[in-house]
Amino acid sequence: MYLVSQKNVKLNIPNVISFGRLLSVPVAVWLILHQFHLAAFWIFVAACISDAADGYIAKTFDLQTELGGFLDPIADKALLICVFVTLGQAGLISTWLVILVVFRDALIVCGALLYHLLYQNLTIQIHLVSKLNTTFQFILAALVLGEAAFSVLDQFVIRGLEYLVGVTTIASGTSYVIIWSHKAIDMEQDE
Repeated sequence: MYLVSQKNVKLNIPNVISFGRLLSVPVAVWLILHQFHLAAFWIFVAACISDAADGYIAKTFDLQTELGGFLDPIADKALLICVFVTLGQAGLISTWLVILVVFRDALIVCGALLYHLLYQNLTIQIHLVSKLNTTFQFILAALVLGEAAFSVLDQFVIRGLEYLVGVTTIASGTSYVIIWSHKAIDMEQDE
């Protein structure tokens, strides 16, 4: 099931799926910007399914790799951030939520880079609240695109889900700040 293997970099089926999801980002953004909401909805749904598929295949067939550990969350974040920003630009989701989601992800990336620069010891561990947040973000984006394409949802549902995403975004960002702060304090005390 490995396509390429050099040292610790293994390009296997789950990693190819993650890479495909990454490539879907500019397509989804272009479709949203040009108001091809139906096509954007289906591209986004396919990307969501690919997220579940690559994880399932990697775990089921013991194909988890270091590359996949980085590529999968990068593909998820690129897709969600770009789609959220584009949906915000199109006026389909609230601006405050776009700012919150982008700020949280920027905070996590900057915190991870800083932690790695200072301690040379970064491992990516996804917390439960972050998994919930990502799931709610995927659901919200899919529903917003579905609403733009099919006009079947009440705006009350979308606004309610926006607040749920907002709460889990704050909780997720706060959990990372607390955990990395504790790790940094422990590293300082060990020196």
